[in-house]
Parts: sequence; structure tokens; C-alpha cells
Amino acid sequence: MNFMPRAGIIYASAPPARSTLGIVFLAERGEWVQDRLTELRRTFHRDPELGFDEVQTKARIAAHLRGLGIEVHEGIGVVGVLSCGQGNRAIGLRADMDALPISEASDHDYPSQNPGVMHACGHDGHMTMLLGAAERLVAEQGFVGTVVLLFQPSEENGRGAQAMIDEGVLDRFPVEEVFAIHNLPGAPVGQVSTRTGMICSSESLFEIHIQGQGGHASMPQVGVDAITVGAEMVQALQTIVARKLAPGAGAVVSVTEFLTDGQRNVLPGCATLKGDVRARLPEDRQAIARFMRQIAEGVAAAHGVTVEVSFNTEFVETINAPGPTEAVYRAADAAGCEVIRDRPPMSFSEDFSLFTAAVPGCFFLLGNGEDGPQGQPLHAADYDFNDALLPIGAELWVQLVKDRLPLRKDDHV
Repeated sequence: MNFMPRAGIIYASAPPARSTLGIVFLAERGEWVQDRLTELRRTFHRDPELGFDEVQTKARIAAHLRGLGIEVHEGIGVVGVLSCGQGNRAIGLRADMDALPISEASDHDYPSQNPGVMHACGHDGHMTMLLGAAERLVAEQGFVGTVVLLFQPSEENGRGAQAMIDEGVLDRFPVEEVFAIHNLPGAPVGQVSTRTGMICSSESLFEIHIQGQGGHASMPQVGVDAITVGAEMVQALQTIVARKLAPGAGAVVSVTEFLTDGQRNVLPGCATLKGDVRARLPEDRQAIARFMRQIAEGVAAAHGVTVEVSFNTEFVETINAPGPTEAVYRAADAAGCEVIRDRPPMSFSEDFSLFTAAVPGCFFLLGNGEDGPQGQPLHAADYDFNDALLPIGAELWVQLVKDRLPLRKDDHV
């Protein structure tokens, strides 16, 4: 479609000449722009919803986009389609929508109104920055082509991106490239960092079920204590990273649960180990699974018990393509942000990896601040998104669109 912006939605008049810094440009339009974005972000924060249950969140986003005159498609997620001019190129911009099952421990005046659920990862800010960018793009145009706004559910569970892809989002709204922003506590406000290649680790979940022989706690020699066998496995699993992978591989193997059927005076006959594996390379992930089975089966054989091992990858590695990554660097420079090129990979995982596996793209990080709630770790009960990032993130999106869908002398919008 040939998009025509609705006058007066954001600006009372045509926008003035661009400043060299987009952030200053927003300030020149008046502080009410920051206030509007802050109000919207805090509205999302007060009403968090878990993955695949983002009912009010989706409705709010769809209504906001329709209010801007943007074509909206609702399904598992929300898709906004914004076209300008006659260009046939298209890019996708993704924001995640879901919150976490965490009870908020903040002392600000806009806490979660949904007990036991909070936006502890900044998805409230991610949505707001993309909506702010949509407003700017509607008002200014300044690009030729199509921007597909992807508001994705259930990132935290690693299932939302696949669900949208299975629903046909990339077939119905084909894009040449796709991008996503994630805030980063502990980094200076507005600092942009990313890298070409692997940016986020994979995440795999494992379970090891041990079947021994329970018995009386006073006579351990009669049975085979599953706790003793399991404890030996826990220790041995740590040798995978320490002794079986190359130094600096960046892999992590963590046993997070140890469950048994033991009681006060009953030695357990069954035990289950559950845990989490992070890896930066597919070959390391596959090697860890192989070594894990070797260790579990070897320890079990030594003690005469049976064992079952499951290893399921929930998130694959997120890979940034060279062209889109360079575009992010240019957009950040244009927005006046500090830029960190070729940053170290992150140990956390992202299901945005499924988008970049299908389409070249770039996942990049935006500093959330070093102090206070904005400096608290992601997923902490007292974390909070930094509202100062809202115009910065919106400006980054606008600059990225203009970089990837540029106007030319003969273009007409």
C-alpha cells in the first residue's frame, strides 16, 4: 500500500529541519514527546502479561497502531505494516511483549497490578520504543519501502518467534532483513553494542533420571542410593566445560534441580537432575549433549543403576549478519550514540535467533544505565526499564529505517 500519514497525530505542524542528534531533535519538539512515551511505557508496566496471554497488551498495541493509520494484522502476535513510496524493499523490526512470573519489589509509583507478574526484562520499554518510532515514521516519512513492525509474544519461553513463523508471518509479510533491540543493564545509558556473528548463546534443557534401589537409611549397603550416584554425576558434569571443551568456548553447564523420592530415614531409589546448558557454537552444544550422555551412562554403569538422559534445545544461537550489523552501527552513529563494535557475545539466549535463521538480521543491545533499578540485572524483582532510553531507542529505529530504505533523488513519497 502507499502510506499517507495522518496529519496532527504527533506534531502540530511539519517537523523542523533535522538536528545532527536525533535525541536533541526530539527535545526540540518539546518535552511532551518524552512524557507521552513514558506514560505509555508505564501503562505497559502496570499491566504485565505472561507469554501467549498478552491479551490487553496486544489490544493496546493494535489500537495505538490503528490510531496512527497503520495497517494492522492480529494473530499470535501483532503486525503493523507501514509503507511509503513505490519501493519494493522491506525490513522487519521486532519488539517482544511478554512479562515474567516474578513478584515486583520496586518502590516506584507504577508497580505491576498483576500479582506475581512483572516486566522484569524491559519488554515494556521495547514495545514503547517501537511504537514511538512508528509515530515518527508516520509523521516524517523519509523512507521508501515497507517497514513491518513485529510485536512478538512469549520470548521468555522461547516459543513466540517460532509460533509467529509457523503462523506464516514471514510468508505473508516478507522482509529482506530483521532487527531487534534489547536493553542492557550495567551499560551506560544509550550505549549501542553488538557484533557480527554469534551474539546470543543457545539454551538447552537437560534431565537425567536415575533409577537405583531405595532402602533404610541405616543400611545403605543393601540398596543403591540414588543421591550418591546423582552427586557424582553433578561433579562429573562440570568437567565437560573445564576439560572437554576448548578454553574460552563460553559454554556453561548448570545443574539447577536435584529431585529425589527420599525421606527422613529412607534412602532414595530414584533421583532426577535437571539443568541448563548455554553454548556459543552448534558444534559445542552437540558435543556437550554427547559428553553428558557418556558421563551419565558411565557413572550409572559403575554403580549398577539405570539412567535416562534427555537434552532439548529451546533456543538456538543468535547469529548477526554482516550487512545488517553494519547498518546498526551507522544508525547508532547517526543518532549520536556511543557505539561498541564487536562486543563479546552474550551468555543469555534469545528466540529472535529463529528470525535471523530465516532472514539476515541483527540483534543489538542498548545500555539501560549503571545505577539504581536501571542497573539491576535483567529478571531481578527490583529491575526497571530506563525511561530516558525511550526517545533514544525510537530514534535508533528511525535512523535504521532511513539507512535500509533510503530516499533517492527520483523517489516520491
